[in-house]
This record gives sequence, C-alpha cells and structure tokens, in this order.
Amino acid sequence: MTTDEDEDELYDADEDPYALALRFGSGPVYLRLVDGRRIRMPVHRWHDQPTVADKTVLERCAGPVLDVGCGPGRMCRALLSRGVFALGVDIAPRAVALTTALGGLALCRSVFDRLPAERGWQTLLLIDGNIGIGGDPHSLLRRCGGLIAPTGRLVVEVDPHDVEEVCTARFEDLHGQSGPLFPWARLGRRALHRVAEDLALSVTDQWTSGHRCFATLAHQESSSDCSDTESP
Repeated sequence: MTTDEDEDELYDADEDPYALALRFGSGPVYLRLVDGRRIRMPVHRWHDQPTVADKTVLERCAGPVLDVGCGPGRMCRALLSRGVFALGVDIAPRAVALTTALGGLALCRSVFDRLPAERGWQTLLLIDGNIGIGGDPHSLLRRCGGLIAPTGRLVVEVDPHDVEEVCTARFEDLHGQSGPLFPWARLGRRALHRVAEDLALSVTDQWTSGHRCFATLAHQESSSDCSDTESP
C-alpha cells in the first residue's frame, strides 16, 4: 500500500480534472457535454473495494482478463487477489501509476494500440461507461472482439436508459476547471444488441445489479443462448 506522502508524488497540480479525480478524496468530477449537460462520474466507486454490482462482473471473468480503461485498477486488483490474471490498460499515466502502486498490473496505452496477447484474452472488460471510449462503439467493439480468444467474451456495462448517442465532452470539476475535449458515446442495451449483430457478436448474457446494467458478448460461432437475469 502507498502512504499519503507516496500518493502525493503520483500527481501534479496542473493536471486536468480527470487526472486529479484519480486521487482518492478529491472532489467530484463531471462529464460536461458540449450541449451543456453534465453527468457526475462515480469517482468514489473507482477507488473503493468492488461493489455488489462489480462482483457480478468479477464472477463472470475467466482469465486472462484485459480491463480496458482500468482507471485506478480496482477490478484488476480484485481479480489478481482471486488468483485470476488481469492486466489493465488506460491512456492516463496517473491511472496506470496508481494501479501499479497499489499492486495491480497496467500499461499506459490506448485499446487501439498494439497490445500483448492479441486474440488470447478470455475476458475483456468495458465497464464504468468505457463503451464510450473513442466516441464510436462500433469501432471499439470491433477492436475488442479482435483482442479476445475465439472462445472469449466481452463484458460490457451499458447505460441503464435506452440511449444511443455520440457526443463530444470534457471533464470538469466543481470549480468549472475543465480538461480537453474528447469524443464519447453512450449506449443502452437495445443499441448494444444492434451493434453486436453488425459485428457477428452475440449477446450471451445480460443482467442488472442495482441501477447498473451489463451484458456479455461472444463471437457468434462460440456463443450460447442469451439469458436475462437480475442480480442483487
């Protein structure tokens, strides 16, 4: 474990609100869309122990696991503690630094960069809104489908609302300080089904836990019948 003094060395006061939000105990951070809408990001969840909803994801993970957009690495570390090999990737250097400082494994790369063991991952995670990475879920899921093994699966968290939206956003803190603009997307369950079908992926499982919604995708030739469950 790192001390408060050690953790201070991982951060720079000039970093954007997302990087600063990676520091446990910092104020809230919002996703500010260009049309003015503001969505509060679950910063505390990124740093806490896995929630009940997170555990429904962990239970569906067969190793090796690739966590795309891992943030501070709570899922990677939880999987490693269960004896499941897991590697995180994140484009934020501070996310990767914090993950590794806390005992996880992570690389500072985009999911679209060359990654280790391509087509060898049994589980790939896209949770905490990370289906929005790059602002193009179709391209993202095509890339992720190419990273998993023929018998592998994608575990995706979708928006609880029936939404399919491509947008431009930036991170913003309580004081209005904001970071650079980036493309983002929001996808609900119905839209996920449509995109998956275009990519010859099948939705093999879908479930809710509290207010969060998840689905697993697999290559159609290796998929089984879809189930729909409610988790505690």
